[in-house]
Parts: sequence; structure tokens; C-alpha cells
Amino acid sequence: MADIGSSLRLLRPWVGLGLLALALFAAVLETRPSLLGPDALALDRILLMHSLLPRAATALLCGAALGLSGALLQRVLRNPIADPSTLGIAAGAQLALTLAMTFAPALVAVSREGVALAGGAAAAAGVLALSWKRGLDPVIVVLSGMVISMIAAALGAFVVLARGEYLMSLYIWGAGSLSLQSWDAPITIATRLSVGVVAAVLLLRPLAILGLDDAGARSLGVGLLATRLMVMLLAVWLAATVTAEVGIIGFVGLAAPAFARLAGARTPRQILLVAPIAGAVVLSITDSAVQLAGSGFADLAPTGAATALLGGPLLLWLLPRVRSTDRAPAGLVAPLSMLKPSSGNATPLLLLAAALIVLALLVGRGPDGWDIATGDLFSELLAFRGPRLVAAGAAGVMLAAAGTLMQRITANPMASPELLGVGAGSGVGLAAVLFLVGFPGPILMLGGMAAGALVALIVMLIVAARSSFGPERLLLAGIAVGAFSMAILSAVLAGGGMRAYALLVWLSGSTNRVGPFEATTALVAALVLAAPLFLFARWLDILPLGADVGRCVGLKVGRARLVLALFAAGLTAISSFIVGPLSLVGLLAPHLAARFPRGRTRLAAAMLIGATLLIGADWLSRIVAFPYQVPVGLFAALIGGPYLLRLLRHGDANHG
Repeated sequence: MADIGSSLRLLRPWVGLGLLALALFAAVLETRPSLLGPDALALDRILLMHSLLPRAATALLCGAALGLSGALLQRVLRNPIADPSTLGIAAGAQLALTLAMTFAPALVAVSREGVALAGGAAAAAGVLALSWKRGLDPVIVVLSGMVISMIAAALGAFVVLARGEYLMSLYIWGAGSLSLQSWDAPITIATRLSVGVVAAVLLLRPLAILGLDDAGARSLGVGLLATRLMVMLLAVWLAATVTAEVGIIGFVGLAAPAFARLAGARTPRQILLVAPIAGAVVLSITDSAVQLAGSGFADLAPTGAATALLGGPLLLWLLPRVRSTDRAPAGLVAPLSMLKPSSGNATPLLLLAAALIVLALLVGRGPDGWDIATGDLFSELLAFRGPRLVAAGAAGVMLAAAGTLMQRITANPMASPELLGVGAGSGVGLAAVLFLVGFPGPILMLGGMAAGALVALIVMLIVAARSSFGPERLLLAGIAVGAFSMAILSAVLAGGGMRAYALLVWLSGSTNRVGPFEATTALVAALVLAAPLFLFARWLDILPLGADVGRCVGLKVGRARLVLALFAAGLTAISSFIVGPLSLVGLLAPHLAARFPRGRTRLAAAMLIGATLLIGADWLSRIVAFPYQVPVGLFAALIGGPYLLRLLRHGDANHG
């Protein structure tokens, strides 16, 4: 009886919030535009019964399913920031659906949910495989999930662009719109949720024992591997069902268990009881809010994108609850140690860069197959290929320089413009300019992107500074800033129109639009912003040693960090203007340059590697899917993502 009374007390706050959700839904019904005409009453009834009520039910059921899924994941992984979004489950399910719809539509017709489950399970399996030997370290798990999400997003966009269709509708669907025209989705989700609730009740005792250490759990007769797999499969199934029906609803699975604990839930029974209710209420309130804030029958933004706006601040709030803030996870430190500094013979690198430049200018594919441009054909193609080559090379130089600066400022080998959300922040700056001006010129767009990148970088540095730039805190702060920024961009994209198209072109990182102006801008920016960095070689050597060492040798650490952060923001903004925010070159190039001697030589090597990577990616993106051209930013991400996963695996091997 005492336990029942305690559980009822935990539900009190949610009764009040549930009444708020009900009031907001009533406001949606009251404020929706009136239909006109002789059949208005009948149409109103149809709209209510087949659109508004199913939508409200779907919001409640999706929130409950995601809340239960997040609670199960956090319990079995002992990780307070695990949820279907941070583990890549939602992105994996979306990629599987995209592949099936593109290449095997019959599979989607047979079982859309099965396809989504396969994709989500594959993503979850990848995350577990990467982090298993590290004891499912929270940061390794989340970082692996984020990288897998980026790869899945790049692959999905690659497939759609290669087919040249449905791109905008894919982004809108992926943003998690709850607009419905039938009861099919809520009935399906309700059925799956009922099964999930029953299974969770049956798993209550093993889940409670999983709170002990592994030895204690085994001594009580719990099969750890089998229990974890069953719970993981159940959680993935619930999340994949939601993704299959309505798209990605971000961060509800993260928020619901957190709110349950905030309300006082402590035991697995209490959290599993309160989290689905919290998820249902949060998603219902959010869905009603986006309808009320919209105009006419249009929502302000897809509900999934709106909930994702909660994710960034929530992750920042949860950071103090993640264990070990100053210890660099071995899997993150190992990559730098893998490449032993050597004399750094740059000749092979220079030859490779020269060969790629020649290939990019001369070799291509046409309607009749491969061709080598010479004579008049070369002169004609040079006007198109030349600017792309210059812009890609200059963007590679700037991204490599920005990544080097961030890794030296923070002493964190995983810092980069892409992982820390600085590139996405520049996109928010671009979105702000598009809303304020309408049709801005390139200079204004670049200014907005630089401001957005600088704000994102400063926010991330302020949060990370509270832990003296501890690697875990820094990465999670960057992930939070990036998630918040991408949620804003998703909301703008889902709105459609010219602003969305401009953002979509930028997000994909296409060099198809590059002309003499963009190439000249990139080249001049690379010279102005990257060349002076060689004057700061001493700062770059001292800063990773820490603030105390820096002060001892007379370095004004705060000023040095601010100056370099300004350079990093400018470099990130202009390079992402050319190739988008997803290339991962800012992470890879400094790592690949680690075999060169420190100081100016390593900085120059990183820039050369960055230029080589993007020139090669630009050439390959032009020929692999001919006649379609894959955006170079996405293509570079497809190269960089697997490499980053390989680094994590080597780190595990070395330190596991």
C-alpha cells in the first residue's frame, strides 16, 4: 500500500500538466479556422474525427512509447543521456525506410514497421559494438550514436539525391509531423505500446537487479547478456514503431525519464510508470503549441523538430549528472597516440594532391562513358571544374585549420567544427539572416554564418570551461549545441519556401553552384584567415598544456583562446558556406597530420591534408553517381564517418 501511495504522489504533478494539455487541445479546437459552405458542418465533423482526434491520440501514444523506450535504454545502459535520438536508433530506422522506399518499395508495403525495426536495431547494434569493450561508457555510447546518426543522414541524402526525387518531402517527414488523415497510426502504436508495457512489467525484477553491478546481478541469477538484449530489443522496437509511423520525434525519450526523476521517481517501477506519462504529456503539449502558434491549418513547425528544440538545453542540464568530467575516455585519447610523430615526409602527400588536381581537371564521365578532357574540351570544362577545385581545396584548408585550432584550444582530440556543432551554428546564423532580410547577398550571408558559428563556439566554451574543458563535458556540450542548432534548421526546412531551399542547398554542401565569386571568396578567406595562424604556433603548442602552464610561461590564456576562437569561427563559417556542416574534414585532417612534427609543420600538413581530402571528395562526388552529382559535403562525411568509427574501435582495442 505504501508503494502504491508513493506512486500516486509521483503522478500528482502530471495530473495538472495533463489538464494543461487538455486545455491546449481544447484551444486548438476552438481557434482553428471555420470552414465555409453548405457542407461546412459535415466537413468539420470529418476533420475532427479523422484528423484532429487521431493526431491528439498519436501525440499521447508516441510520447508514451518514446518515454518507455528511453526509460528502458537508460536503465539497461546505466546512462542518463541514452535515448533513441542519441543512440542513432531513429536515424537508423529512417535510413532503412529511405533505402526500402527507394530500392524495394514492396518491403515497405509488406511491413514498414519491420523495415524500421531492422534499421534501428542495426544502428543500436553498431553503437553497442563500438562501446561494449569500454563498458558502455556514456560518452562513448553517445558519441558512437551521434556518428552513426551522421553517417545514416549522409547515406539517406546520398540515396535520395542519386535518385533525384522526394528530397524535400523526406526532410519534412523526417522532422516528425503528426498531421494525420486516419486512425491507422494511433491504432498501430497503441497495439505495440500495450505489448511493450506488458513486457516491461514482466521485466521489472531483472531491471531492478540491473541497477547492481554485474557481479551482484549474476549472483542473483540474472542472465545479464540475455536480459540486456531483450530490453534493448523492446526499446528499439518501440522507437522504430514511432519512427515508421510519424518520422523522428527527437529527445522525448531523453526528456521523459529525466522529468520522472525530477518529479521524485527513483525505483525502476516508479520510473517506468511515470516516464510514459511524462512523455505523453510533453509531446501533447508541444503538438498543441505548434498548432496554436501556426497560421490557419499550417503548424509553426513539425512537432518532432519542436521537441528537438528541448533536447539541447536538456542535455546541458543533464551534463553534471554524467560521471567523470575531467577524465578523457581512453577511446577518445587513443586516436592521437595511434599516429606516432615522425619526420613527416610530405612528398607522398604533395604527389597525391597534385595527382588529384590533375584528375579533377582532366578526368570525368559523360553520356558515352569516361573521358579525358584535352584541347577545346578542356578549355570549356575548366570554367566549371576550376572554380569547384579551388573552392573545395580552400574549404579543406579552412576546415583543417579550424579543427586544429579547436583541438589545441580545448586540448581535446575529438574537437572539430562538425562534432561540436559550430558548423550547425553557422547554419542558424544563415537562417536568421534569411528571415531578417529575405534575399541577402553573399557577404551578408557570410556575416550571419560567422556570427552564428561564433555564438555556438562561445556557448560551448563557456559550458565546457566549468569543467576546465574536460573532454566529456566539452563533447556533450558540443553535441547539445549541435542538436539545438539542427532542430532550428529542421523547423525552417519543414516550413518550405525559398528560405528552406537556400538552407537545403547549404546543408547538403553542394559545390554545383560554385562559380568564380565563391571560389575567389574561399581562396581569399583561406589566405587571410589561415595564413596568419602560423604566427600563433607558440600559442598552439602551449594551450594544450593547460591554463596554469600557459600563465607560467607568460601567455595570456584568455586572450589567446578568444583570438583563436574568432579565427576558428570565421574559418568554419566560410568553409561550411562552401561544403556544408557535415564533412568531418575538420576532425580528420588534424588527426592525419599527427605524424608530422609539432608546430607550423603540423599545421601546414593538416591544411594540405584537408585540401586533398575535399578535392578528392569533390572529384569522386562528381563521377560515382553520374549523371547525378553528390554534394561534396555529404560525400566527405561518408568517408570521414567510418574513419572516426575506426578510431574509436582502435581506442577500445588499445585500452579495453
